[in-house]
Amino acid sequence: MKKIFFILIINLFQAQQSWTLKECIDYASANHPLVKQATVNIQKNDRQIAASKGILLPSVEAAVNHSYSFGSSINQSNNQREALNTQYDQLIAQANIQLFNWRNYLNISLSKLNRNTNIYKLKQAQNEVQLNVIQTFFVYQNSKSWLDVLETQITGIEDQIKRTEKEVEIGSRSKSDVYDIKANLGTLQEQWVSAKNQRDLAKINLYNALNITEDSIDFVMNNEEILSEGDFSDSDFTNKLVENNPSYKAIVAEINAQQKRVSIEKSGYLPTLNGNYSWSTFYNKSLGKDNISTVNFSDQFVQNKNQSVFFGLSIPIFNQFQIKNNVEIAKLNVINSNYDKELIINDLTKTINSIKAQFTNAQEKYHLLELNFENQRLSFQKSEEKYKEGLMDAYTFFIVRNNWLQANYNLINSKNDVIQQTELLKILKNGL
Repeated sequence: MKKIFFILIINLFQAQQSWTLKECIDYASANHPLVKQATVNIQKNDRQIAASKGILLPSVEAAVNHSYSFGSSINQSNNQREALNTQYDQLIAQANIQLFNWRNYLNISLSKLNRNTNIYKLKQAQNEVQLNVIQTFFVYQNSKSWLDVLETQITGIEDQIKRTEKEVEIGSRSKSDVYDIKANLGTLQEQWVSAKNQRDLAKINLYNALNITEDSIDFVMNNEEILSEGDFSDSDFTNKLVENNPSYKAIVAEINAQQKRVSIEKSGYLPTLNGNYSWSTFYNKSLGKDNISTVNFSDQFVQNKNQSVFFGLSIPIFNQFQIKNNVEIAKLNVINSNYDKELIINDLTKTINSIKAQFTNAQEKYHLLELNFENQRLSFQKSEEKYKEGLMDAYTFFIVRNNWLQANYNLINSKNDVIQQTELLKILKNGL
């Protein structure tokens, strides 16, 4: 049993994977339901294009009819009505084709435009998923870093309490030093519980962004990540990112599709030309009588063959203003889509400018914290020397030590913020 338990533990640890931000983005971009739905929509468009082209081909059908008639009917031999019981068999084949209907050609163009729209929407879905993954990934990393800082503080204060109690025993420290340090331990432990809860919630949100239900992944930062410098010197920076964004391209493609729908509705004013070809034959015989004179089955089918060719021109004259109203509705849809375009431009401009501003602020903050980090490090070293020499009480050293740990966290958090804004801008710059 012990061996089996040991093997299960080993397998459990092997199942735990470590994913960097790039691996999270790659997974979500390929496996998130929003992305898969957008991919299915493109496949549906392919079928719609094929269906639109298929309308240009003739439709062909065949039918076989077998019937019995009892009572008064027409005698096929003399074309007189008689009291007859008859058997009637018929074979029909026909083909129908729309020789000219401008709507059919416009529908092909519309299907292609809809496919282009959904291609942009696929990239839009991927971008939205990637942006969400980036944000939740760094929320998790920051919450995990803060929990690590608190754990280090708690471990340090517990060790410090033990050392101070020994120093009190030998008389080199006063008993009040122990009370001062213990007074802060409870506060740190309370903060640790809250920080642990925040970290767990952040991990749940990250799993949700990845559409993963099992807790089997450890999310880690890439230690080789290099901070980049933002290049916002181009005065047209925001406009270029907006025009390159799939959300913008999707709405532009949708406007083109709406304009095509106007043309489709206008095609209702045009005439249509239809053609039809049919071939048929039949077999007929009387039941319950002497059928010696009845022509046999094969001869009747040959003799009764019939072919017809039909051409029809349909010209719309008055249709209760339905076409006119449909055209006006299609035009209003174009106007409405243009308003959607304005809303998307406003939202994208706000998002891009916000990320750009946060990137700049994060960089400035990181450089300042780097300087403060070095000062805090030197202060901690000097304080540690004073504490060991008995020139600083335990509570004051505890405060200095916590400030040093806090400076560590602030620097990590600031660096993560710069990397996060860099990754967000990278997604927006890549476009399609």
